Amino acid sequence: MSEVELTPIRPGHEFDVVRVDRYMRRHVSGYRGPFTVQQFEGGQSNPTFLLETPSRRYVMRKQPPGQLLPSAHAVDREYRVMAALAETEVPVPEMLSLCEDTDVIGTKFYVMSMVEGRLFTKTALPDLPIADRKVVYHDMARILACLHRVDPSAVGLDSFGRPGNYFARQVSRWTRQYQASETETIKAMDELIKWVPEHLPDETSPVIVHGDFRLGNVLLDETAPNVVAVLDWELSTLGDGLADLGYWCQEYYGEQSEQPGGIAGANLEELGIPTEQDVIQSYCRQSGLEKIDNWLFYVIYNLFRSAGIIQGVYKRGLDGNASSDMALEYEGVARKRSELAWQLVEEYATD
Repeated sequence: MSEVELTPIRPGHEFDVVRVDRYMRRHVSGYRGPFTVQQFEGGQSNPTFLLETPSRRYVMRKQPPGQLLPSAHAVDREYRVMAALAETEVPVPEMLSLCEDTDVIGTKFYVMSMVEGRLFTKTALPDLPIADRKVVYHDMARILACLHRVDPSAVGLDSFGRPGNYFARQVSRWTRQYQASETETIKAMDELIKWVPEHLPDETSPVIVHGDFRLGNVLLDETAPNVVAVLDWELSTLGDGLADLGYWCQEYYGEQSEQPGGIAGANLEELGIPTEQDVIQSYCRQSGLEKIDNWLFYVIYNLFRSAGIIQGVYKRGLDGNASSDMALEYEGVARKRSELAWQLVEEYATD
Protein backbone atom coordinates (compact mmCIF):
# COMPACT_ATOMS: atom_id res chain seq x y z
CA MET A 1 0.00 0.00 0.00
CA SER A 2 1.44 3.36 -1.02
CA GLU A 3 1.85 5.93 1.70
CA VAL A 4 1.71 9.08 -0.44
CA GLU A 5 -0.62 11.50 1.32
CA LEU A 6 -2.07 14.65 -0.22
CA THR A 7 -3.81 17.52 1.53
CA PRO A 8 -5.22 20.90 0.53
CA ILE A 9 -2.56 23.63 0.59
CA ARG A 10 -1.74 24.15 4.24
CA PRO A 11 -1.93 27.59 5.88
CA GLY A 12 1.28 29.52 5.35
CA HIS A 13 2.20 27.65 2.17
CA GLU A 14 -0.19 29.36 -0.24
CA PHE A 15 1.21 30.68 -3.51
CA ASP A 16 -0.18 32.59 -6.47
CA VAL A 17 -1.62 29.84 -8.67
CA VAL A 18 -2.32 32.23 -11.53
CA ARG A 19 1.30 33.35 -11.67
CA VAL A 20 2.58 29.77 -11.61
CA ASP A 21 0.17 28.85 -14.41
CA ARG A 22 1.43 31.82 -16.42
CA TYR A 23 5.05 30.83 -15.72
CA MET A 24 4.48 27.23 -16.81
CA ARG A 25 2.79 28.30 -20.06
CA ARG A 26 5.99 30.18 -20.91
CA HIS A 27 8.64 27.79 -19.59
CA VAL A 28 7.33 24.21 -19.48
CA SER A 29 7.19 22.59 -22.90
CA GLY A 30 3.82 21.01 -23.70
CA TYR A 31 2.08 22.42 -20.64
CA ARG A 32 -1.65 23.01 -21.01
CA GLY A 33 -3.38 24.51 -17.99
CA PRO A 34 -5.09 25.29 -15.82
CA PHE A 35 -4.16 22.98 -12.94
CA THR A 36 -5.54 21.95 -9.57
CA VAL A 37 -3.22 21.87 -6.54
CA GLN A 38 -2.73 19.55 -3.59
CA GLN A 39 0.17 19.52 -1.14
CA PHE A 40 2.19 16.41 -0.33
CA GLU A 41 2.21 15.55 3.38
CA GLY A 42 5.61 14.84 4.91
CA GLY A 43 8.86 16.37 3.82
CA GLN A 44 10.15 18.68 6.50
CA SER A 45 12.11 21.11 4.37
CA ASN A 46 10.78 22.22 0.98
CA PRO A 47 6.99 22.27 0.50
CA THR A 48 6.00 20.03 -2.41
CA PHE A 49 2.80 20.19 -4.47
CA LEU A 50 0.97 18.08 -7.02
CA LEU A 51 -0.17 20.19 -10.00
CA GLU A 52 -2.74 18.26 -11.98
CA THR A 53 -4.00 19.21 -15.44
CA PRO A 54 -6.52 17.24 -17.49
CA SER A 55 -3.70 15.63 -19.46
CA ARG A 56 -0.64 15.47 -17.16
CA ARG A 57 0.54 15.60 -13.56
CA TYR A 58 3.45 17.76 -12.44
CA VAL A 59 5.26 18.25 -9.15
CA MET A 60 6.31 21.69 -7.92
CA ARG A 61 8.83 22.06 -5.11
CA LYS A 62 9.48 25.43 -3.52
CA GLN A 63 11.32 27.03 -0.66
CA PRO A 64 9.30 27.50 2.53
CA PRO A 65 8.11 30.92 3.67
CA GLY A 66 9.86 32.92 6.35
CA GLN A 67 13.48 33.56 7.28
CA LEU A 68 15.73 30.79 5.90
CA LEU A 69 18.93 29.49 7.44
CA PRO A 70 22.07 30.05 5.33
CA SER A 71 22.49 27.43 2.55
CA ALA A 72 19.25 25.67 3.54
CA HIS A 73 16.27 24.87 1.25
CA ALA A 74 18.44 24.91 -1.89
CA VAL A 75 15.85 23.97 -4.49
CA ASP A 76 18.17 25.22 -7.22
CA ARG A 77 20.80 22.64 -6.18
CA GLU A 78 18.14 19.91 -6.19
CA TYR A 79 17.17 20.83 -9.71
CA ARG A 80 20.78 20.98 -10.91
CA VAL A 81 21.80 17.57 -9.57
CA MET A 82 18.72 15.74 -10.85
CA ALA A 83 19.08 17.34 -14.27
CA ALA A 84 22.72 16.24 -14.34
CA LEU A 85 21.83 12.64 -13.42
CA ALA A 86 19.17 12.29 -16.11
CA GLU A 87 21.33 10.15 -18.42
CA THR A 88 22.94 7.99 -15.69
CA GLU A 89 21.84 4.74 -14.05
CA VAL A 90 20.46 6.71 -11.10
CA PRO A 91 16.67 7.04 -11.58
CA VAL A 92 15.41 10.61 -11.12
CA PRO A 93 12.33 12.54 -12.24
CA GLU A 94 12.53 14.63 -15.40
CA MET A 95 13.38 18.24 -14.60
CA LEU A 96 11.20 20.69 -16.53
CA SER A 97 11.92 24.23 -15.32
CA LEU A 98 13.69 26.09 -12.51
CA CYS A 99 12.44 29.52 -11.48
CA GLU A 100 15.04 31.52 -9.54
CA ASP A 101 13.07 34.76 -9.88
CA THR A 102 11.56 35.25 -6.43
CA ASP A 103 9.25 37.95 -7.80
CA VAL A 104 7.03 35.23 -9.34
CA ILE A 105 5.71 33.69 -6.09
CA GLY A 106 8.08 35.02 -3.43
CA THR A 107 10.49 32.05 -3.35
CA LYS A 108 12.51 29.96 -5.78
CA PHE A 109 10.75 26.86 -7.11
CA TYR A 110 11.05 24.20 -9.77
CA VAL A 111 8.71 21.98 -11.74
CA MET A 112 9.38 18.33 -12.57
CA SER A 113 7.50 15.41 -14.01
CA MET A 114 5.38 13.30 -11.69
CA VAL A 115 6.85 9.80 -11.39
CA GLU A 116 4.15 7.22 -10.86
CA GLY A 117 5.28 4.85 -8.16
CA ARG A 118 4.78 3.59 -4.64
CA LEU A 119 6.14 5.32 -1.54
CA PHE A 120 6.84 3.35 1.63
CA THR A 121 8.18 4.79 4.86
CA LYS A 122 7.88 1.82 7.24
CA THR A 123 11.30 0.21 7.08
CA ALA A 124 9.94 -3.27 7.78
CA LEU A 125 7.90 -2.94 4.56
CA PRO A 126 4.84 -4.69 6.07
CA ASP A 127 2.73 -3.98 2.99
CA LEU A 128 5.10 -5.83 0.66
CA PRO A 129 5.40 -9.61 0.28
CA ILE A 130 8.31 -11.00 2.33
CA ALA A 131 10.10 -12.11 -0.83
CA ASP A 132 10.12 -8.52 -2.13
CA ARG A 133 11.58 -6.85 0.96
CA LYS A 134 15.16 -8.03 0.58
CA VAL A 135 15.01 -7.14 -3.13
CA VAL A 136 14.11 -3.53 -2.27
CA TYR A 137 16.99 -3.13 0.17
CA HIS A 138 19.53 -4.60 -2.22
CA ASP A 139 18.22 -2.47 -5.08
CA MET A 140 18.67 0.61 -2.91
CA ALA A 141 22.26 -0.48 -2.17
CA ARG A 142 22.82 -0.95 -5.90
CA ILE A 143 21.49 2.52 -6.74
CA LEU A 144 23.55 4.15 -3.99
CA ALA A 145 26.66 2.46 -5.39
CA CYS A 146 25.65 3.62 -8.90
CA LEU A 147 25.36 7.19 -7.64
CA HIS A 148 28.80 7.07 -6.06
CA ARG A 149 30.32 5.64 -9.27
CA VAL A 150 29.13 8.62 -11.35
CA ASP A 151 32.04 10.86 -12.32
CA PRO A 152 30.94 14.36 -11.21
CA SER A 153 32.94 16.09 -13.95
CA ALA A 154 31.39 13.87 -16.63
CA VAL A 155 27.90 15.15 -15.76
CA GLY A 156 28.87 18.78 -15.19
CA LEU A 157 28.95 18.64 -11.40
CA ASP A 158 32.68 19.10 -10.80
CA SER A 159 31.92 22.43 -9.07
CA PHE A 160 28.92 21.11 -7.11
CA GLY A 161 30.84 20.95 -3.83
CA ARG A 162 33.45 23.13 -2.23
CA PRO A 163 37.08 21.96 -2.16
CA GLY A 164 38.57 20.51 1.00
CA ASN A 165 37.64 17.72 3.38
CA TYR A 166 33.96 16.85 2.99
CA PHE A 167 33.42 15.92 6.62
CA ALA A 168 35.10 19.10 7.84
CA ARG A 169 32.72 21.16 5.67
CA GLN A 170 29.68 19.20 6.79
CA VAL A 171 30.55 19.39 10.47
CA SER A 172 31.02 23.14 10.15
CA ARG A 173 27.71 23.51 8.31
CA TRP A 174 25.59 21.50 10.74
CA THR A 175 27.29 23.06 13.74
CA ARG A 176 26.33 26.51 12.46
CA GLN A 177 22.78 25.47 11.61
CA TYR A 178 22.31 23.68 14.93
CA GLN A 179 23.51 26.73 16.83
CA ALA A 180 21.27 29.00 14.73
CA SER A 181 18.21 26.92 15.69
CA GLU A 182 19.18 25.95 19.26
CA THR A 183 16.25 25.98 21.69
CA GLU A 184 17.95 24.48 24.74
CA THR A 185 21.45 23.58 25.93
CA ILE A 186 22.35 19.99 25.08
CA LYS A 187 25.64 19.06 26.68
CA ALA A 188 26.15 15.99 24.46
CA MET A 189 25.77 18.11 21.33
CA ASP A 190 28.27 20.64 22.63
CA GLU A 191 30.72 17.79 23.27
CA LEU A 192 30.17 16.35 19.79
CA ILE A 193 30.82 19.76 18.25
CA LYS A 194 34.30 19.53 19.76
CA TRP A 195 34.93 15.78 19.25
CA VAL A 196 33.81 15.14 15.67
CA PRO A 197 36.18 17.62 13.95
CA GLU A 198 39.11 16.02 15.79
CA HIS A 199 38.37 12.51 14.46
CA LEU A 200 37.68 13.02 10.74
CA PRO A 201 38.65 10.25 8.30
CA ASP A 202 41.19 10.86 5.57
CA GLU A 203 39.95 12.78 2.56
CA THR A 204 38.78 10.70 -0.43
CA SER A 205 38.11 11.49 -4.08
CA PRO A 206 34.76 13.31 -4.10
CA VAL A 207 31.62 11.59 -5.35
CA ILE A 208 28.02 12.79 -5.60
CA VAL A 209 26.45 12.42 -2.16
CA HIS A 210 22.66 12.39 -1.83
CA GLY A 211 22.62 13.49 1.80
CA ASP A 212 19.25 11.96 2.80
CA PHE A 213 19.21 8.53 1.17
CA ARG A 214 16.49 6.37 2.73
CA LEU A 215 13.32 4.47 1.90
CA GLY A 216 11.10 7.53 2.35
CA ASN A 217 12.99 9.32 -0.44
CA VAL A 218 12.62 6.68 -3.13
CA LEU A 219 9.66 5.55 -5.21
CA LEU A 220 9.17 1.89 -6.07
CA ASP A 221 7.75 0.59 -9.32
CA GLU A 222 3.97 0.25 -9.14
CA THR A 223 4.15 -3.53 -9.43
CA ALA A 224 7.78 -4.62 -8.95
CA PRO A 225 10.16 -4.29 -5.94
CA ASN A 226 12.65 -1.99 -7.63
CA VAL A 227 13.36 1.73 -7.33
CA VAL A 228 12.08 3.99 -10.14
CA ALA A 229 13.02 7.39 -8.69
CA VAL A 230 15.27 8.88 -6.02
CA LEU A 231 13.79 12.09 -4.60
CA ASP A 232 14.66 14.97 -2.25
CA TRP A 233 18.19 16.00 -3.26
CA GLU A 234 18.30 19.20 -1.20
CA LEU A 235 21.29 18.05 0.86
CA SER A 236 23.27 16.69 -2.09
CA THR A 237 26.85 17.78 -2.66
CA LEU A 238 30.27 16.33 -3.53
CA GLY A 239 31.88 14.35 -0.76
CA ASP A 240 32.48 10.94 0.79
CA GLY A 241 29.96 8.30 -0.26
CA LEU A 242 30.30 6.50 3.08
CA ALA A 243 28.42 9.40 4.64
CA ASP A 244 25.34 8.29 2.65
CA LEU A 245 25.77 4.65 3.59
CA GLY A 246 26.35 5.49 7.24
CA TYR A 247 23.25 7.69 7.32
CA TRP A 248 21.03 5.05 5.75
CA CYS A 249 22.25 2.34 8.11
CA GLN A 250 22.08 4.35 11.34
CA GLU A 251 18.58 5.60 10.49
CA TYR A 252 17.30 2.06 9.97
CA TYR A 253 19.37 -0.25 12.12
CA GLY A 254 20.49 2.16 14.86
CA GLU A 255 19.24 2.11 18.43
CA GLN A 256 17.60 5.52 18.01
CA SER A 257 15.26 4.30 15.25
CA GLU A 258 11.88 4.28 16.98
CA GLN A 259 9.57 4.81 14.03
CA PRO A 260 6.41 2.68 13.76
CA GLY A 261 7.05 -0.25 11.47
CA GLY A 262 10.80 0.06 12.03
CA ILE A 263 13.37 -2.74 12.02
CA ALA A 264 15.67 -1.76 14.91
CA GLY A 265 15.81 -4.76 17.24
CA ALA A 266 13.42 -6.81 15.07
CA ASN A 267 13.89 -10.38 13.87
CA LEU A 268 15.20 -9.47 10.40
CA GLU A 269 15.28 -13.01 9.08
CA GLU A 270 11.62 -13.46 9.97
CA LEU A 271 10.78 -10.15 8.26
CA GLY A 272 12.80 -10.95 5.15
CA ILE A 273 14.95 -7.82 5.68
CA PRO A 274 18.73 -8.01 5.12
CA THR A 275 21.00 -7.27 8.07
CA GLU A 276 23.04 -4.08 8.28
CA GLN A 277 26.14 -6.09 7.40
CA ASP A 278 24.34 -7.55 4.35
CA VAL A 279 23.53 -4.02 3.15
CA ILE A 280 27.10 -2.84 3.73
CA GLN A 281 28.53 -5.83 1.87
CA SER A 282 26.09 -5.37 -1.01
CA TYR A 283 27.11 -1.72 -1.33
CA CYS A 284 30.83 -2.53 -1.09
CA ARG A 285 30.59 -5.27 -3.69
CA GLN A 286 28.94 -2.93 -6.19
CA SER A 287 31.14 0.07 -5.46
CA GLY A 288 34.48 -1.77 -5.53
CA LEU A 289 35.33 -1.45 -1.83
CA GLU A 290 36.95 -4.36 -0.01
CA LYS A 291 36.03 -3.14 3.48
CA ILE A 292 35.17 -0.05 5.49
CA ASP A 293 37.58 1.07 8.18
CA ASN A 294 36.35 2.88 11.28
CA TRP A 295 32.65 2.28 10.63
CA LEU A 296 31.71 3.62 14.07
CA PHE A 297 32.83 7.12 13.10
CA TYR A 298 30.26 7.23 10.29
CA VAL A 299 27.53 6.20 12.73
CA ILE A 300 28.55 8.87 15.27
CA TYR A 301 28.89 11.53 12.58
CA ASN A 302 25.44 10.80 11.18
CA LEU A 303 23.80 10.88 14.61
CA PHE A 304 25.43 14.28 15.15
CA ARG A 305 24.33 15.48 11.71
CA SER A 306 20.75 14.23 12.07
CA ALA A 307 20.50 15.89 15.49
CA GLY A 308 21.43 19.18 13.82
CA ILE A 309 18.92 18.68 11.01
CA ILE A 310 16.11 17.66 13.36
CA GLN A 311 16.78 20.64 15.61
CA GLY A 312 16.27 22.91 12.58
CA VAL A 313 13.00 21.17 11.72
CA TYR A 314 11.73 21.52 15.28
CA LYS A 315 12.70 25.20 15.43
CA ARG A 316 10.80 25.85 12.16
CA GLY A 317 7.81 24.15 13.78
CA LEU A 318 8.04 26.51 16.75
CA ASP A 319 8.36 29.47 14.38
CA GLY A 320 5.29 28.34 12.43
CA ASN A 321 6.91 27.95 8.99
CA ALA A 322 7.63 24.21 8.84
CA SER A 323 6.62 22.25 5.73
CA SER A 324 4.52 19.86 7.80
CA ASP A 325 2.51 19.93 11.01
CA MET A 326 4.62 16.98 12.18
CA ALA A 327 7.62 19.25 12.87
CA LEU A 328 6.66 19.79 16.52
CA GLU A 329 6.74 16.03 17.07
CA TYR A 330 10.53 16.28 16.96
CA GLU A 331 10.71 17.88 20.39
CA GLY A 332 13.55 16.23 22.32
CA VAL A 333 14.78 14.12 19.39
CA ALA A 334 17.95 16.16 18.85
CA ARG A 335 18.83 15.56 22.51
CA LYS A 336 18.23 11.82 22.25
CA ARG A 337 20.33 11.48 19.10
CA SER A 338 23.22 13.54 20.37
CA GLU A 339 23.25 11.70 23.69
CA LEU A 340 23.33 8.35 21.90
CA ALA A 341 26.18 9.60 19.70
CA TRP A 342 28.13 10.73 22.77
CA GLN A 343 27.54 7.36 24.40
CA LEU A 344 29.09 5.73 21.32
CA VAL A 345 32.03 8.15 21.53
CA GLU A 346 32.69 7.05 25.09
CA GLU A 347 32.54 3.39 23.98
CA TYR A 348 34.76 4.25 21.01
CA ALA A 349 37.35 5.81 23.32
CA THR A 350 37.59 2.66 25.44
CA ASP A 351 37.95 0.20 22.53
